[in-house]
Amino acid sequence: MTAQHTSVVLPAVLMQAQAQAVTNELAPLLSACVSEGEEAVLDASALSQFDSSALAVILACRRAVLARGAHLRVTGLPARAQALAKVYGLSALIP
Repeated sequence: MTAQHTSVVLPAVLMQAQAQAVTNELAPLLSACVSEGEEAVLDASALSQFDSSALAVILACRRAVLARGAHLRVTGLPARAQALAKVYGLSALIP
């Protein structure tokens, strides 16, 4: 059986002002589209203007997907966001 996955794209701008609205949109969308054992993909390659709130959005999406028994994979995370994740000790949570 082939693993299923759902892909969602983060917006180019994800600052504190947008974080709650993006979380409210994407977390339920991702969790509704996956079942136990499936993989959701969060494409972060469009991120060009962001702050640490972007990490909070990614973690909220991860929690929503994990609650469904699925897995979240983040792709295209810019190097600066990866560095922020490392500073905050979140690298292992944002695969």
